[in-house]
Amino acid sequence: MSDDFPLGLLFGLLFLLICLSAFFSSSETGMMSINRYRLSHQAGSGERAAKRVMRLLARPDRLIGVILIGNNLVNNLAAAIATVLAIHFLGDVTGPAVAPLVLTIVILIFAEVTPKTYAAVKPERIAYPASVILEPLLKLLYPLVWLVNAISNGLLKLIGVKSIDGGADNLTRDELRTVVHEAGTLIPHRHQAMLLSILDLENVTVNDIMVPRHEVVGIDLEDDLESILAQIRTSQHTRIPVFKGDINNIIGMLHLRNAARFLSKHEVTKASIVQEAREPYFIPESTPLHTQLLNFQQQKRRIGIVVDEYGDVEGLVTLEDILEEIVGEFTTDVAGMHQEIHLQDDGSYVIEGTANIREINKSLGWQLPTDGPKTLNGLILEHLESFPDGPASLQVGTTRMEILQVKDKLITSARCWQHSRRAPRRS
Repeated sequence: MSDDFPLGLLFGLLFLLICLSAFFSSSETGMMSINRYRLSHQAGSGERAAKRVMRLLARPDRLIGVILIGNNLVNNLAAAIATVLAIHFLGDVTGPAVAPLVLTIVILIFAEVTPKTYAAVKPERIAYPASVILEPLLKLLYPLVWLVNAISNGLLKLIGVKSIDGGADNLTRDELRTVVHEAGTLIPHRHQAMLLSILDLENVTVNDIMVPRHEVVGIDLEDDLESILAQIRTSQHTRIPVFKGDINNIIGMLHLRNAARFLSKHEVTKASIVQEAREPYFIPESTPLHTQLLNFQQQKRRIGIVVDEYGDVEGLVTLEDILEEIVGEFTTDVAGMHQEIHLQDDGSYVIEGTANIREINKSLGWQLPTDGPKTLNGLILEHLESFPDGPASLQVGTTRMEILQVKDKLITSARCWQHSRRAPRRS
């Protein structure tokens, strides 16, 4: 055997060790960077590689242990061989000094930065094939891995880390919103809007979307019978509250489908109307929409009366109102749905004081605060901190407001425009 053979063997062994170092380095990054939710989906679909990776990630301490044991072992062997080669070519003094420097550069480029960068960009391409080797290697080195983990886990407990399970972290609502936003073209824009609206249901209560008390159309049993019947025949609503004297004294909810039973009779009495009315369903004003949606489902109801903490009626809310918070208005005629918002020729909007702030934001894309007053009238009064004697101007965030009309201690209308726009001309 020639003298060159041992050197060639050492060079080949060194090359192999650097490749193994690159394998362990890329495996570590690929395993830790893989998308856990996609991995779980693929495993649930029966993909063997995904199941194998999930088994390894179930105990990240063992996975990291076997990877680092292998990586450190091959790196130390590579350092020893590189030193032997350097001594052979450079001598006993220069060789040991040069070998670590050269080997560090080689390992850094070819066994660390390059493979780890690739694994971070394409984690599945690395993790799935690597799991074929890592799983049996973990079984082979299990006693050593167990010993290393026992010591490291003991140290972790000293600094307060109690659990080392590798289960996927639960996403918070805000994190899930970010996931939906970043889905891009994977989720159509319309579907993104619906998903985000569902996530927002928990932050919205029934008094944010209810029909306010002064807009509730109901049957007052103290009115004369002819007026009541005329109201029933011409009503645009399918369900009407029935009350006596005051809306706080609600007797029931009348479905106009049931009204045909007494309208077909020759003699209609108020008692027959009450008889066909269903008992009212009351809802606390602070009930979150996601809770109320489930309550409607459980109670087999489609409409409820919203009451405050004193039991006074604040308004009513329907199942359709909640569904519209998710899917949007059930009509494309926005102008017909928002009679309280009027676009002017100068680009400003004349908005009635009773307009709901959330509806203003949804219709115009504004960001008026919704954590306080629910109507434009209440928002203006809160910022003025007094009742205006006449026309006045103010700014709320980026929105400029000019009070146009005040009546009966109520701001009935205001001209509004975004501050970034040029102030509208007075007509």
